[in-house]
Amino acid sequence: MSTELTTMTGAELGAAIAAGQTSAVEVTQAHLDRIAEVDGRVHAYLHVDTEGALAAARAVDSGDGPRGPLAGVPLALKDVIVTRGVPTTVGSRILEGWLPPYDATVTAKLKAAGIVILGKTNMDEFAMGSSTENSAYGPTRNPWDLDRVPGGSSGGSSAAVAAYTAPLSIGTDTGGSIRQPAAVTGLVGHKPTYGGVSRYGLVAFSSSLDQAGPFARTVLDTALLHEVMGGHDPRDSTSIDAPVPPVVAAARQGATGDLTGLRVGVVKEIAGGPGYEPGVEAATRDALARLEKLGATVHEVSCPSFTYALPAYYLIAPSECSSNLARFDAVRYGLRTGDDGVASLEEVMSLTRQAGFGAEVKRRIILGTYALSSGYYDAYYGSAQKVRTLIGRDFAAAFAHADVLVSPSTPTVAFRIGERADDPLAMYAADLCTLPASLAGIPAISVPSGLSEGLPVGLQVMAPALADDRCYRVAAALEADHGHPLTQEAPSL
Repeated sequence: MSTELTTMTGAELGAAIAAGQTSAVEVTQAHLDRIAEVDGRVHAYLHVDTEGALAAARAVDSGDGPRGPLAGVPLALKDVIVTRGVPTTVGSRILEGWLPPYDATVTAKLKAAGIVILGKTNMDEFAMGSSTENSAYGPTRNPWDLDRVPGGSSGGSSAAVAAYTAPLSIGTDTGGSIRQPAAVTGLVGHKPTYGGVSRYGLVAFSSSLDQAGPFARTVLDTALLHEVMGGHDPRDSTSIDAPVPPVVAAARQGATGDLTGLRVGVVKEIAGGPGYEPGVEAATRDALARLEKLGATVHEVSCPSFTYALPAYYLIAPSECSSNLARFDAVRYGLRTGDDGVASLEEVMSLTRQAGFGAEVKRRIILGTYALSSGYYDAYYGSAQKVRTLIGRDFAAAFAHADVLVSPSTPTVAFRIGERADDPLAMYAADLCTLPASLAGIPAISVPSGLSEGLPVGLQVMAPALADDRCYRVAAALEADHGHPLTQEAPSL
């Protein structure tokens, strides 16, 4: 029964708990047992909150807790989202052992829905990376092949679901950190419209780009979790004052497999070519053929500015991180070193930041500080923002002729641990397909589209702002037609 509980979907578990066929405590304990069994090899979790998870499950079973489609269902939470009284490290030594005194809005919404938070997941430090190798606490491994990365920066969240240690998880996406891990671990992962999910309590990397979103093994589960997470929050000045798009209804509609009349645009600039593995291109072609079979019309569109998305992103995001990470000053909270025999606060701050930040975080702080410096601001940061505007215009023009746009989620399958560790540009290229949607703030989902040499490939579906439901409809139709890799060839641990 324990194994059965860990392989059921979130929707199935929620229904079984509500019907009294199992209990939230039984479901939670089954996942805690699974964590104990396999996470020593995967390292998806930085902290497992056994006591808190079982207490939350008991509250659901007692009837005192809330009731909803996911009440009593366990979830793994990326360690960038603050959780009251539970360690939140952001994958960094500079926040090692920090216990937040409050809940992020996302955390509060999960608790209000009766979702059981199992623990906090590993991540690239401050969400800066594409492989989860930049964590100060060691890398996470891909359950499909333990010698490979699970993507990043939300690799702990993706690996937790792929390893069946949680049916649901939450990540954050700044330049692709939900969609790329989802693609390489065979999951569904959605980046909502920017402002569609509150950023209050999300430790900031790049404030104009960061967005929390859901992971799951099915499109419906992803939509159900999105519905819980989303909505306006007056504590977040960038939060959109609009209802959550009808994502659950769209997922159910898409599951019927009818896409008649839907116009699909294939973005030429990120559809394939040099740097794209043949297996990824083949899986993408197969997905496009299936979309046509389901009634959609498929045609090519051109978005010329997308070729500049990577350099623009790696000026805008580091600039914002340079500003946001200035708060880690060894005074207010977090790590503090160098008190003994040090003459000044400035020296304590310098020693603390030197000891507390990893190499990739330091690289991006230096890059962003340079781009914002006097005499270089207009040439670098200002120019990157102009490119961002052009990318938004390209999307608007493309959506005039297409209801959704598609591309591979990432140019390659999961690469080997250490393979790109000494080559930052090769690491950054993992987000080549996902960066344009991040810069434009539009919603995008990655849905499994097949396998290449036994490893998962994802298709990215993008839609206009606040049309997240279109992403779910298309993803659900593909899933219904093709099935899901994790139900066909589950990874062996």
